Amino acid sequence: MAPDDGSPNPKPQALPMLRAMDPTGWWLIRHPDHARLAGEFAAHWGNRLFHAPEPRPDVLEGIRRHDDGWAGRDAQPFLTRQGKPSAFGADLVGRYTAFEEIDLPEYLAVRGRALEAVAAENPYAAILISMHTCNLLTEHADRSTIRPDQLPLLDAFVEGQRRRQAELRGACLALGTFQPRDLAPGTLDAHFRLLQACDNLSLLACVDFEGPATLLHPLPTRDGGLGTVDVQRLGPRTFRLTPWPLDVPVLRCSIPARHVAGHVFDDVQRLRDLHAAAPEASLDVVVTRD
Repeated sequence: MAPDDGSPNPKPQALPMLRAMDPTGWWLIRHPDHARLAGEFAAHWGNRLFHAPEPRPDVLEGIRRHDDGWAGRDAQPFLTRQGKPSAFGADLVGRYTAFEEIDLPEYLAVRGRALEAVAAENPYAAILISMHTCNLLTEHADRSTIRPDQLPLLDAFVEGQRRRQAELRGACLALGTFQPRDLAPGTLDAHFRLLQACDNLSLLACVDFEGPATLLHPLPTRDGGLGTVDVQRLGPRTFRLTPWPLDVPVLRCSIPARHVAGHVFDDVQRLRDLHAAAPEASLDVVVTRD
């Protein structure tokens, strides 16, 4: 971890939390809580149009726990260079462009530790988390925001993750509890797509994204094809999905969050004090067919 230099605004070691702005300040949400919300969406995924995941418990665990590694980092907020809470916000939906704000080695270490914590308990779930990590760091990473001398570190990490996926597939086979079809590339890709879609929907809800969106990625349908799911915001953290992919007509959820007053801060300690003193609230999230 990069040392805290004692300045009022130390550099973030990773991009913690998610943020949503309101007229008086920011709602700050922990990554693990965002992942639990993604897991709630996944638990209801599947109907006459879209496949439900199978092996269900393992896929759901991978989705629920894909951001467990951020629990420690989310304990206290940092500031961006602009004095805003350093967090994933609506401006970062669909892209990863904040590497100049973080310590890349520590960021990769967080992701690596998160994977291994899950792998020790559920190697199948860990495969999906690793696939998610590789996708973030390749297709969605803005390499121009990474120091050129650190690009080899990033590339080596991604290659190591891909080797780890092969090892975890072997571990799953050795357990004897999975069928060969469960570990087929097409099956794992379908579950990866579901993780991405539910993660994406949870991010949209947490940052209260106002624009139209299409979930990542096209999802397997019962007719053997792939279907895209469009998202329309109807109101605060209320979204319509088309076509409808869930097994209930309306899904109501909630997510823990803390509110800090003010939009720009001169001192990170002021932000941390406000965050620590803020009571935990429960934000309602609604996704609906109509």
